[in-house]
This record gives sequence, structure tokens and C-alpha cells, in this order.
Amino acid sequence: MTLSRQDVQRIALLARLEFTDEELDRLTDELAHVVNYVEQLGELATDDVEPMAHAADIFSIFREDEPRPSLPREAALANAPKADGECFLVPPVL
Repeated sequence: MTLSRQDVQRIALLARLEFTDEELDRLTDELAHVVNYVEQLGELATDDVEPMAHAADIFSIFREDEPRPSLPREAALANAPKADGECFLVPPVL
């Protein structure tokens, strides 16, 4: 598939981008290379390749979410600029 300058102008219009004539010439060439590369990938035999959501194995680095005792109220309010012993005190938003 060949990519024309008009194709790149249409893509730029849809993306709401403005390019100079020199940029359009350069982008036409670069996008044509990308399209050619994708066409090459389409020629590969992928019948025996299992579909996957990510290219690399993904695992959670976070600990399991397990219930545990919460922070005591006194410790939570210890560094508060203003507190009434039960809650944080903040200035009114209105």
C-alpha cells in the first residue's frame, strides 16, 4: 500500500494537527515506512501463535489486600495542623 501526501493531510486533519509543507513531505515518507513495516508483519505465519494481551508477562508487584487493624485515631491525628480529637479540622470550602 502506498501512502500519498493527501492521505497524510487527511490524517493530520482528523488529528487536528497542522504541518508545514516540509513536515508533510517528511511525515509522508515516515508514515509510508511504518505502513510498509506493518504490511511485512502481516505476511508472518501466526496461526500457531496464542493471542496475548501484553508482550511481556505482567504480574502485580503490590501485596495482597488483606484486612488488618487500622491506624489508631491518635496516631492519625498526631501530625494534623488542626484537629478536635476526633477529626481533621479544615477551612470551609464555600
